[in-house]
This record gives sequence, structure tokens and C-alpha cells, in this order.
Amino acid sequence: MGGVLSSGGPKCRTSEYNEMLNNGSCKRQKTSSISYDEESSRLIPFLPDELSIQILARLPRFCYFNLRSVSQKWKATFESAELFKVRKELGSTEEWLYVLIKDEADELSWHALDPLSKHWQRLPPMPNVVCADESKRGFPGLWLRNVVGSGIKIAEVIRSWLGQKDTLDQMPFGGCSNGAVDGCLYVLGGFSRATTMRSVWRFDPISNKWSKMTSMSTGRAYCKTSILNNKLYVVGGVNQGRGGLTSLQSAEVFDPCTGTWSDVPSMPFSKAQLVPTAYLSDLLKPIATGMTSYMGRLFVPQSLYSWPFIVDVGGEIYDPETNSWAEMPTGMGEGWPARQAGTKLSVVVDGELYALDPSASSNSGKIKVYDQKEDTWKVAIGKVPAADFTESESPYLLTGFHGKIHVLTKDANHNIAVMQADVRDNLGSPLSSTSVYAKSLHEHSDSSETVFWKVIDSKNLGSAELVNCQVLDV
Repeated sequence: MGGVLSSGGPKCRTSEYNEMLNNGSCKRQKTSSISYDEESSRLIPFLPDELSIQILARLPRFCYFNLRSVSQKWKATFESAELFKVRKELGSTEEWLYVLIKDEADELSWHALDPLSKHWQRLPPMPNVVCADESKRGFPGLWLRNVVGSGIKIAEVIRSWLGQKDTLDQMPFGGCSNGAVDGCLYVLGGFSRATTMRSVWRFDPISNKWSKMTSMSTGRAYCKTSILNNKLYVVGGVNQGRGGLTSLQSAEVFDPCTGTWSDVPSMPFSKAQLVPTAYLSDLLKPIATGMTSYMGRLFVPQSLYSWPFIVDVGGEIYDPETNSWAEMPTGMGEGWPARQAGTKLSVVVDGELYALDPSASSNSGKIKVYDQKEDTWKVAIGKVPAADFTESESPYLLTGFHGKIHVLTKDANHNIAVMQADVRDNLGSPLSSTSVYAKSLHEHSDSSETVFWKVIDSKNLGSAELVNCQVLDV
């Protein structure tokens, strides 16, 4: 009996011990599994996601494209608004230059440049969609395909405006306008065969995708755009009606926060009323030739146009506080430098209004600054190494980022060069290695020898033409 009990006791204890070991092992395995699942679900193992986002927000933005492939969670993080909100709070946003080009086949594409890393990235193409709102107006089956940029020269538009209506039937998609607001790129209006479009497209660099936004109230091509108080303003342009192309004086504003358009009082053409005869008044078409946000208002220079003649007629100023227009100062309006077909290139840098004054001969352009006190334009930079290709609609573009003036142009080797006006002290300093390339564009300094042009970067895009450029700070 005792033997049976004594032999049974150890077995029971051994069995219990083994059961305890098994249960303990299962618990450890379960605990380990839970711990592993927790860590594997985090952006960076053993770190809270809040801290991980703080780390990722400090990385250069050009790295994001490759880092998205790490995992689905990383991809979702780099495409989330939360990460870019943290970047803004940390002051880690970066200004990138977005350039629109047109190749020989009239295909248009956007290319983004990170000026710091010299990294170029091609944007996804615009989606192919049917614009139902346009097709309902008597143009069934029209396809909106890459409605970005100028597919034609504005001179051809004006010729058709003056009676050559068959030109419109051969127009490729184009004539749209572009703007950048709230960290996104916008493409507005343009032509689709024989009609002007109301469509608005937005490119979001966070998601790297295009999306269709609320359409404008009026179909427009070659309208002017500008940003004021984080809203996108659109004014003027031309509209295709039953009688052909007509110039527009209407204006509207888009609020990216609400995604809605609101009407703005129509822009007057005060000086256009001073045309001496009824014949000239009917012949000369008033057009807005630019729009710039300056000192809390919108400045719109204007011209009277009749191919091949252009007459500057001053301009108008829109004040959002009073929601009204006022005539532009005489010296400002009549002296505003203009390029082909009266289009005026201007940019505000450090609170100063600059405009590019091109020339018929290569490498003799100037950049002027507006003197508000004297109501006159003065030469700020005496020589701009911008090659003038007469066959190109936009041989050069003007923009500003990193607090400096930049000019985009092309050289004889089809390189699109992004040049920066670099101010030096009178003692001077050796030009950086990036400036050496500018010699191929006949680098010059102004008369005071304090402004030098250096090439930030260049890219060979074949025979493509410059169309437009925008700057996004993301």
C-alpha cells in the first residue's frame, strides 16, 4: 500500500511539474507573441509611433518615395497629412520647383526639382476622363486628356479670335493656367478641341496623385492666377462662345479649405475706354496679361491686343478687404515689362515686386524692381543670361524660392537650366562649381559687379519647351 502510494506520489508531482512547465512555456510563448506583434506593428521597433513620426518628419522629402516601399504602414505614413503637419510644426518643410514642359508631340508633363539634393522627379500624368459638364454643351464625347499648359501659341488663339475660326478645331489640349496653394498644384481650364474648359485638377504631393476638384463657374483659357490669403484667384482669359472667342473680365476665387468657388467683382478695363475711335475699340481686344499678389492685393496689368500689335493700357488692383477694383498707378501699369504677346512675368521676393524685361537679342534681358514711392520700374539686375528662342512660346520663366530670384531657360544643348541670382559683396568670391556651367549661357554680372548668376541644376529634356513653373513648400 505504502509502496503503491510512494511510487504514485512522485509520478503525480512529476506530472504536475511537467504541466506547470508546459503552462509556463505556453504563457511565455503567448507573452512573447504579443510582444512581437506589438513591435512589428510599430513604425520603428521599440519606439512609440509618435516619436517615430518626429524622426521621419526630419528626413529629406526626396527620400520619401523609396521609403514608402518599406512596409504598408510606412507607405500609409508617408502619404498621411499627419506627417506633413509635423514637418510644418518642426520647420522642416522644403521648397520644390515644379516645371511644366511640352515636347514635340505636344505632350505635356510636370517635373519636380528638389534644389538642395538636385533630385528630379516626374509627376504622374493627368488622368484621362470624360468631362460631362463640357460635353453637355453641344460637344458630346470630348475627352479631357492632359489639359495642362499651353499646347498652342497665344498668337494663334488671337488670330482665331480675329476671324480664323477653323484654327480652334485643330487645337491640341492646352491653354490652361496653373497655381500653387495650400501645398498643392492646381491646373485650371484650357481648351478641349473647340471649347473652353471649366475643369480644375489638383496634384497633392503627399499622396502623389491627381484629383478632380470643383469646376470653375466659367470656362476659361489663358486666364491669370495668383494666391492671396491662401486662396486661389482666377481672372480674365478667353471663352469660346457661339460667335468665337471672347475676352473675359470676370473673376472668381477658390477656397481650398471648403473646396468651393465664389464670385469676385468683374475686372474693369478703365484705360480701354480711352481708345479714340469706335473702329479701334472694336478691333483692339482688352486682355489681362498677368496677375501678382503684392502688399495684400492683386495687381493685374492689362493690354489691348490685335495681332501683331500690343498696346499696354495700365492695369487694375483688387483689394479683398473692400472687394473692389481700383486703377493701377500710371507708372506701374505702363512701365510693367512684357514678353511675347504681352504676357508679363513677375514675382515677389522679400516683399519686393520684380519683373523680367526681355530683349529681342539673346542674353540682354534685365530684371526690374518696382519703386512704389516714385511709381517707376528700376533696373535691379542689368544682364540676365536667358537665351531667347523665337520658336518657343516660353523661352524663359521667372520665379522665386529660398528668398532669391530664379530664371529658367534653355541652352543650345536643350538643357533646361534653373539659374539663381546670387548677390555677392564687393570683395567678390570665387564662383562655385555649379556656376561654371553658366558660362555656357554667357554668364554676366550687373554693372555693380554684385550680382552673379549660378546654375542650381539643369536637366536635358530634349527639345521640350518651357510652359510654366510653380513652387510648393511641403
